[in-house]
Order: sequence, then C-alpha cells, then structure tokens
Amino acid sequence: MASAGRAVPLDSPVLAAGIRNFTFHDGHAPALHDLAVSVAPGSFTAILGASGSGKSTLGRLLSGWLAPGGHGRLAGFLELAGTRLDFDGGTGDPRIDPAQWGRQVGFVPQDPAGVLSTVRATVAEELAFGLENTGMDRAGMKAAVERTAALLGLAGQLDQDPARLSGGQLRRLAIGCAIIPGPPVLVMDEPFASLDAAGANELAVLVRDLLKQGTAVVILSQAVDPLLLEAGTWLVLADGTLTSGGPPAAPRSGSGLLPPAIRRLDLETASSPAPRPSSRRVEEELPAGPAALELREVFFGYPEVPERRRRRRRQEPGPDPRAMVLQDINLSVHPGEIVAVTGPNGAGKSTLLRHFNGLLRPTAGTVLVRGGDIAGAPVGKTATSAGLLFQQPRDQLFERSVLREVGFGLDRLFGPAKAADYAAAALEAVGLAGAAQEHPAELPASAQRLLALATVLARRPAVLALDEPTVALDGDGLALLDTAVRSAAEAGAAVVLVTHELGYARAAAHRILSLDGGRLVPA
Repeated sequence: MASAGRAVPLDSPVLAAGIRNFTFHDGHAPALHDLAVSVAPGSFTAILGASGSGKSTLGRLLSGWLAPGGHGRLAGFLELAGTRLDFDGGTGDPRIDPAQWGRQVGFVPQDPAGVLSTVRATVAEELAFGLENTGMDRAGMKAAVERTAALLGLAGQLDQDPARLSGGQLRRLAIGCAIIPGPPVLVMDEPFASLDAAGANELAVLVRDLLKQGTAVVILSQAVDPLLLEAGTWLVLADGTLTSGGPPAAPRSGSGLLPPAIRRLDLETASSPAPRPSSRRVEEELPAGPAALELREVFFGYPEVPERRRRRRRQEPGPDPRAMVLQDINLSVHPGEIVAVTGPNGAGKSTLLRHFNGLLRPTAGTVLVRGGDIAGAPVGKTATSAGLLFQQPRDQLFERSVLREVGFGLDRLFGPAKAADYAAAALEAVGLAGAAQEHPAELPASAQRLLALATVLARRPAVLALDEPTVALDGDGLALLDTAVRSAAEAGAAVVLVTHELGYARAAAHRILSLDGGRLVPA
C-alpha cells in the first residue's frame, strides 16, 4: 500500500484517519483539519456535510484517490488493514500505492464516470475489467459479473455500451465496479444521486447484504437518505472539520448539530411537500399563442450497432435494428410553464431533452422551438433558443474562470455591454457572484452544477431543459436552483426539468409527466 509504514495491533480498525490538517498544493487554507475517523469491520458510517464541507476530499483521502504528496500536504496519519502511515507534509512522507490501496477500499466518486476504465465496449466488460487485472479465471469472472449485475438491476444492460447508459444506470455500474472485487471497505460519495426509486431500493438491499458479509460501508452525503437512518454512526462535517458525531438519533434530536443546509430526504420521502401556493391550472392562465416548445409525434431510436462492434462484443443480431427509445411523443410547453418529467433510469429522459436543441434528431416526427421547425438547423443556432443543462457539469464546463465560463459567447449574441450584464446577473442568480475568478474545476460539485446552470440562464433562452438539476445540491443550493428556475419562468421561459425527486417536482412544477416504455403520460 505504501513504501513505508509500521504495524499496529490486529484489533485495529479496518480504516482510520487522524488529520491535523490537509491542504491542497494551491490552497490558501486547509481543506480538512482537526478530525479523526475510525471505521470498524462490518460497520456502517454516514459522513454528512453541506456543499463545500470537505466530505468529498475526506472520502478521496480515505480511499487512496487523493494521495498525500501528489495532490496536497497532509499532517496526520492514515491507517488501513493494520498498517499505519504517518505524514508531516515533508518530502520524507510515505507514498501510497493507489492500486494496492484500491484492493482494500472500493470507492464510488460523486461523478460515476470517474471510476470507469473508458476502454471497455460493454457493461459486462467494464465490470470484469478489475477482475481481469487480478488474473481471475474466465468462469469466475462471468459468474461474478452476472451476480453483480443482478444485484444492481443491470442484468438487461450487460451487452450495452456504457456511453449509452442513463445517469442512474451509470451510477449503478460504478457501484458494481467498486464492489465486484470484494473489498473489505466500500466508500461511496452521494451514491443515491440520480437513482430512481428502484435503484435506491436495490442500493439499500446491497448495502445491507455487504454489512452482513462483514464489509465496512461509508457513505458521504449532503442529504439524509432513508438508508442512512440505519447507520451505526453519523459524523457531521462542516468547514473541513467534524462538528458532531454519534448514533443518528443524536444529530437528529433538534439540538442544532445537523446544519440546516443538509437536506432531509427521509422526511420528504415520508411526506412530500405540497405544491407551491402559486401553482395553477396551466390551461386556464397561460397566455394564448404558440407554445415555446412543441413535439409532434416524435419517435427516436439509436442506430444499430455496427457489425464489427457486434462481433467484438460477441453479440447476436437483435430482431429490431433500431429499437425505439421514444414512441409517439406529443408535448407542448408554453412560456412561463414549468413541466417536470419523471421515470425510471434508462427510460429515455435525457434522450428526450436532447431533442429540444437538436443534439438528437427524431427518427420520425417534428420538434418546434418558438413555433419554428428545428429540423436541419445547426445545433448552435437552436441552442440560443433552447438551453440545455446536462446531467454532468463536466460536459459543459471548460473555461479557466467562473466569469469566463458564464460569459463565453455572450458578446456575439448580445454585444459586449449586455453580455457583461447578463453574465453578472446569471452568477448572482445562482449565488456565485463572489466566485467569479475561481477555476470551475476547483468548485465543489454543488457549485459546479449551479455554474453550469448559470451558463444556460445567461443566454436568456426561450426554453430551459434541465437534466437532473438537483443532483449534488444541498439545501442552500436547492433554494438557489428553485429561485432561478421560477424567475426564468416568470420572465417567460418554458421550463422542462427531468428529476427523480418527486417532492421537488410537486413543489416546483405546474405539470408532472412520466416517461416509461418510450411514452410520455401524465404522472
């Protein structure tokens, strides 16, 4: 696991850390300080913290993904499987071997794509990748892949290209890749994000089974998901240090130990918020005139896998070379209307949104934006009227600063004066006005998602298409999102948001639709 270390007694925890401070090389202040974590074999620990609390940094340190020395300076110790490594931030510190560490600690990062090899053509091959590196025989790999896929609801996707998976399916795959080698510790950062109800239930069952087998499970979260109530220990993180800890009953007792920005999904699940008072019957109060967005009899299917790739994947030709992901979709969204679309992972919700700006073209049917058919129009031109927030912020963040990111291309659309005003207003709307000169990659995941939203808002599009906008947001971030979405609708934008959070959908949307089996119906 490292080039230096000393043995400790056999009854030591399976994973532990004592951190006096950890500072990134370009950081001005410690990201973590004055905290201790100890994980016993077979234990269930929840580490709760709002956006920017340091929980992802802690999770990466515990899992060996953030090696001291390479990424920052650690003063303290890390302990794994009976070996303790002491650090003082100097050149003589021990070096962690991430591959060796990873055999003991499985890790699922907040961005599930980060755990995938990206060189495998199917879900089955991706799951088997780590086992191949250990030299497991083919029969054993096949059995392990099928067993893991069944546990995570991926049995029907084993021959599918990982790039074609939905966000929830991709997270299930990342969890599968982490657990399939059977590590004694599993650390997961926001594992419930983008999972549908079935996926959340399957994950809960999986965690319980792992605990019974003696695996230690650590979940990092900005929300109290119902499963976390079963944890033996809650640790609450704020400003890079632990502020409280103990069984779940202690921080939940109303003593103020749980920061208000940590969302209470356990309560939302039990009793979802009622619709907001301003909700109204759309057909009665929306202005007359053409819809801002209209889909007419839209069908869509991905092209058949080329024969050479089918041979490489050892797939048999399917009976339907172009299976329809979307079937006979008819949708009209008027200016000022907020429509929520729900449905299981893999139903085609992201595929639906990508039709709004022409990133995907219907196999049959028509898409109209502001009354005009977008068939044949360049995506860049359509995107000025139909703004799309991708499910992963990394898919649309590329600039060197927050201000440059949100201002990119605005001068060509509106002129320099308006561009500056629109960029400033968008950053103010998402609470990032004070972070204008920061690098987007250095923002916490919640702020990255809000920045991606700001890049869409700044263009003042007629249609806002938001793909899982609540993922990674704590309570403060959700409030900023909600205010920004409502303000855009009040200014005349038509909003379509995809979400698995029914409580938020009921509170924010005028209509809720469900996409399942390729068809869009009232929820």
